[in-house]
Amino acid sequence: MRIDFHIHAKLSKKTEFNAEHFRQIVEEARARGLTAITLTEHFNTHRFDDVYSSLDDLYPYNGHYYLIDGFRVFTGMEVDVAEGGHILVSGPKDRLLDIRSELEPHVSLERFIPLAKLFELCDSPEMMVIGGHPFRESNPLHHVDENLLRRFDAFDLNGKDLHEIGIEANKAKVLGLGQRLNVPVVAGSDAHHLLQAGCVYNEFDQNFETIAELKQAVRAGAFNRVLSPELDLQVRAAQMVKKLLKRTMEVA
Repeated sequence: MRIDFHIHAKLSKKTEFNAEHFRQIVEEARARGLTAITLTEHFNTHRFDDVYSSLDDLYPYNGHYYLIDGFRVFTGMEVDVAEGGHILVSGPKDRLLDIRSELEPHVSLERFIPLAKLFELCDSPEMMVIGGHPFRESNPLHHVDENLLRRFDAFDLNGKDLHEIGIEANKAKVLGLGQRLNVPVVAGSDAHHLLQAGCVYNEFDQNFETIAELKQAVRAGAFNRVLSPELDLQVRAAQMVKKLLKRTMEVA
């Protein structure tokens, strides 16, 4: 299995869900050799419910992932927490949507949920919780109490940050944090546009049917991170196109 643990369905929080846009991201990921992704749309995106209700109408779902012509789309979301970080939560859709419902009072900046409380909501073997882009200047996570950081199933080696911070500099920071706290590090593209899909991914020797199985393999270190040699070009091109498209697609 080749999987990206951090990928979005929408161009930005302020755009409507567009099924063709998402399908293009999936097809580009497939073309670059991936066989699966975890969909981690922002939990406070415009009309969050439209994302999964639309996918329900379009693709078969087996309780753990959507199947798009053999390509697996596991269900997740990206959650802002009071400490300032972004957290990637994934698991079976029914439980995921229950957690999203409990987060409804916490969708605005001044009311984001504390990380400890989010861990409580996600305290289940079937849920995986990844610390997103821990060294991003705008949404840092590395400063949080180490007892909380050790509770993550993994940290996110993020495609956008690898481009903006620098590949070797960002790898050193994130891998160093993971090593110090004994927390694995997985790769996530953070793609909002097809051009960024596949810039990083994780390679496992076998396929998995559930997030719970994936979590066990991640915790065991049974995977390799892969960075595209075209990472910088992919991210830069995606950012340029995204900026142009947002001007015409974002809702008020």
